[in-house]
Amino acid sequence: MNRPKLNFVIDAVMFLLLAAIAGIGLLMKFVLIPGRERWVKYGRQVDLYLFGWDRHDWGDLHFYLALVLAAVLTLHIILHWSQIVVLFHRLVTAPRARTVVFWVFLALALLLLFFPFLFSPEVREGGRGWRWQSSSPPLAATASARKNRRNRPIAHRAAAVPGLPPGWSPPQSGRVCG
Repeated sequence: MNRPKLNFVIDAVMFLLLAAIAGIGLLMKFVLIPGRERWVKYGRQVDLYLFGWDRHDWGDLHFYLALVLAAVLTLHIILHWSQIVVLFHRLVTAPRARTVVFWVFLALALLLLFFPFLFSPEVREGGRGWRWQSSSPPLAATASARKNRRNRPIAHRAAAVPGLPPGWSPPQSGRVCG
């Protein structure tokens, strides 16, 4: 295959990979919504699937497609390296400035690439979903709890909230709402 055809195929593959990554990202953001948003939308804990895959399966595909895109993009850069060097020399004419721009660009690229490995997450006690956290229940349950706040004991108020799972008890602080 000659060079222009190869470049066209690589560019087309990169575009399709980018479209797939963006589409799956939108799917996970707006269709296969996370747990807390599912409580608000459906009023109970539900699992959402599309073609037999949940949001975590789609997230794995999203990640692997991103790795493939990175590999194809690296190939694209290798095939265009001489053109990149010529354009870089035309844009930044001073040799010292070229050196500074190159090292700043490389440092920024490496920082962005290895950012996830430079920090540790904050670890808190908890479990799956909002009911195991010290925060308040989902917004729909919170609004219902406010309506049922009359002078009843806290356990009775929690039991009267529609959408709460059976056996739910209020947090240790004695609060039903945030």
